[in-house]
Amino acid sequence: MINDGGTVNTAGVGGENRNESGPADASAVTRRQFLGIAAVALISVPLHPGAAETTGEVPYRTLGRTGEKVSMIGIGGYHLGKPEVAEAESIRIVRTAIDNGINFMDNSWDYNGGQSEIRMGKALRDGYRQRVFLMTKIDGRNKETAARQIEESLRRLQTDHLDLLQFHEIIRMEDPGRVFAAGGAMDAALEAKKAGKIRYIGFTGHKDPDIHLRMLDTAASNQFRFDTVQMPLNVMDAHFESFEKKVLPVLVKADIGVLGMKSMGDTIILQSKTVTPVECLHYAMNLPTSVVITGCDSTRILDQALNAARNFQPMKPNEIEALLAKTAQAAQLGKYELYKTSHQFDSTWRNPEWLG
Repeated sequence: MINDGGTVNTAGVGGENRNESGPADASAVTRRQFLGIAAVALISVPLHPGAAETTGEVPYRTLGRTGEKVSMIGIGGYHLGKPEVAEAESIRIVRTAIDNGINFMDNSWDYNGGQSEIRMGKALRDGYRQRVFLMTKIDGRNKETAARQIEESLRRLQTDHLDLLQFHEIIRMEDPGRVFAAGGAMDAALEAKKAGKIRYIGFTGHKDPDIHLRMLDTAASNQFRFDTVQMPLNVMDAHFESFEKKVLPVLVKADIGVLGMKSMGDTIILQSKTVTPVECLHYAMNLPTSVVITGCDSTRILDQALNAARNFQPMKPNEIEALLAKTAQAAQLGKYELYKTSHQFDSTWRNPEWLG
């Protein structure tokens, strides 16, 4: 029914705020306990696909088969609309990021009742829109709801097109079937793409790597291949119900752009006192991610992200091994990945009417 000219076979084979607190001593973990995990991290997928390019001061990477050049780090939209963050500060964060070489902007129809998109739309006035790769997400699972949300997002963001639209919170096993059903959300996305309102299509999720694989399988059965996939990629995920191990190799093989999120688990990973914010960012950057999306609610936190990108160097095997050793025990049972183990991060679970 649906065909974008490409297919992918997945047979046999898913932004947060940052503080600057440092780690305490991690619990001891034997070398034998984490060596296997480190080996998987090193050989399961190739690191740094293609040569990173530098525009300004932030390295750029290629967004999968789209060929688009995107900054290694992207600005998460959620924190821009938080009530405790002044609108003027949100605008300053976005424009400062762009002026310093960041061109990837993340957002969602449902963030802060639309305030995140409204503020970003204001920030992208005065020529800034033309300098960015703009992405937002929708929750609608049927055509009518999805089409309405697309139009609302375009209006709030003050743009006539999105560079990337993603289906948000694919967190239930039934979500892929609903998106691709006759009269489903994919129909609205494809119509919007045909009308020039969308350039590329992807999906996001944070719950279970098997749900991501089902979404990819469902797409393949409908002769469709996504341009991007967004999912948690971090030092805890490497140990527990891992998107890195199960989904990332599939995306790399299919040349689908990888958008990493929750590098710090919305700061919850930092509460483990095992890693620093910069270590978290560098671990995610060291994977074959096109972009690592990070939330910034102040220019101070933005500076931290910018410096992490500017100073990034491919990690040595012993550095990866050390990070995995420090986080192995804390990662057990998903204690610091509540987006996987609870409904705390499931906005459509609290608001099912957004699905349509």
